[in-house]
Amino acid sequence: MLRRLPAIEGLPIQLRFLPGLRASRDRLTGDGESFGRDWPEVHAGTFIRRRDTVVDAALCAKSNELARILIHELFHYAWARLGNPARRSFEAVLLREIEQRARGELGWSAEMRKRRLSVTAGRQWREYVCEAFCDTAAWLYSGIRRHDEFTLAARHRAVRARWFRDVFGGRGLRV
Repeated sequence: MLRRLPAIEGLPIQLRFLPGLRASRDRLTGDGESFGRDWPEVHAGTFIRRRDTVVDAALCAKSNELARILIHELFHYAWARLGNPARRSFEAVLLREIEQRARGELGWSAEMRKRRLSVTAGRQWREYVCEAFCDTAAWLYSGIRRHDEFTLAARHRAVRARWFRDVFGGRGLRV
């Protein structure tokens, strides 16, 4: 998995595994905890300022899915350090897709947010752009070619892949 990624630069990130991971806003819980039983199940959660990523332990038995989720979470750190010009450039890629009425996405987290969009500004839009960035990275670097969540048309995937090569091809991935 690491061979497919750009060189990673940055401080260490704590990685933890919990069974039965559930989330609500900025809180995570696992099996056996009294609160959170009615929260939705999630694969992982990342706390960038604490440099802490928590992954559902069940993914350890699914190596491809674990790789996809870990790469997605890693790229949340990269997004935070990317800089506004590159973020706006990726946002422009997504705006072109919306203008072209592109359907689908490269992961559930972006797909869910894309469906809720009513405007291309504000918090919902920023969350969608971030999740689309992370899902695109997971699609591109995980080595998984087919997945139920990869529903974006090939021509749009190619544009996103070119953007990633242009941005990360000649430099390391700052996390």
